[in-house]
Amino acid sequence: MKNQWSCNNCGYVFAAEEVPNTCPSCKQKCTFINATCYTPDCGGPESGNIDPRLIQSPKQNKKTS
Repeated sequence: MKNQWSCNNCGYVFAAEEVPNTCPSCKQKCTFINATCYTPDCGGPESGNIDPRLIQSPKQNKKTS
């Protein structure tokens, strides 16, 4: 079964059995949060849904001159 994973750096959410070494979106070595829904409120683990309580907003990357 694939879990839903969220990148702590960019907020990208993707389905995979295991987390990769780098984020598929930002290409950085990040920490990943298991965002799979495990409660009936969002459909349970068989639904493949994301638990909205576990999703974080992506970090704002600001460039300074």
